Amino acid sequence: MREMTYLEAIRTALWEEMERDSNVFVLGEDIARLGGAFGVTAGFRDRFGDDRVVDTPIAETAIVGAAVGAAALGKRPVAEMQFIDFISCGFDQVVNVAATFRYRSGGQVSMPIVVRGPSGGYVGGSLYHSQQFEAWFYHVPGLKIALPATAEDAYGLMKAAVRDNNPVLFYEHKFLYRRIKGNIPSPETDFIVPLGEASIPRKGDDLTIVTYGAMVHFALDAAKALEQENISVEVIDLRTIKPLDMKTVLESVRKTNRVMVLHEAPKTGGVGGDIAARIAEEAFMDLDAPIARVAARDSFVPFAEPLEKYVLPSVDEIIETARRLHKF
Repeated sequence: MREMTYLEAIRTALWEEMERDSNVFVLGEDIARLGGAFGVTAGFRDRFGDDRVVDTPIAETAIVGAAVGAAALGKRPVAEMQFIDFISCGFDQVVNVAATFRYRSGGQVSMPIVVRGPSGGYVGGSLYHSQQFEAWFYHVPGLKIALPATAEDAYGLMKAAVRDNNPVLFYEHKFLYRRIKGNIPSPETDFIVPLGEASIPRKGDDLTIVTYGAMVHFALDAAKALEQENISVEVIDLRTIKPLDMKTVLESVRKTNRVMVLHEAPKTGGVGGDIAARIAEEAFMDLDAPIARVAARDSFVPFAEPLEKYVLPSVDEIIETARRLHKF
């Protein structure tokens, strides 16, 4: 085992996949000479050269478009968005080109692209450096979406994403980059976390919290506090939202009979609404309380710390919602 931060786990996974497969290469703004804004690709240029570690202009459309062309010709590009917020500049290439390519070719052309980058708030990044808008892409067939919460999952999911033959959007929560650590298996074990399999980091009996990304840690903190009130909380870490592991979610709901869906993105139009609808469709008779949702307010993320805390979900809000569910 190797102890690593969340960021180091992502870096190591990319490095090992480039060592394993010469078709894997990385491209993005400042990733070669600078090593990326957060240092994820530091040292890559010296090891793999300019042909496989490519600095690009500040042009997300071109970055994703170049990755599409390379993938269509048999390469496995990993495209970095310096901040995932700016994937909106390459939106057309993601949803109308990369996502549809395999379908339009009748399955003849694979599209093994990873588009990765730092996402989320709680770091004082303000408007264009704090967004969490996975719901934009959740609606699009042909895409996969990974949002790891732990260093181990960041490592294993990245390896799975690089090897997948479909476009994968990989959300790396910047709040977690250097705050959490994990034990990463040696390369010889070829450790992979399959896309589409949730985990249960905490078992419980009274209510279920379904979440992903940084919110997993908020949910675990809330569950620990609620334990002092004799409220037993089960936490489900989805790990990926496409594919979505509803089997694990439904099994938990049928056990606890109460459920909260938690995500950092704004509540309106968020992924939580779809998950709640699926639970209602498939497990309505198992519920002893209405499905609860905790999410960000319908606002952009402010720069000022007190306002950021007001807009984004908090442990206190999760605890209060859980109390209401438990009493219902």
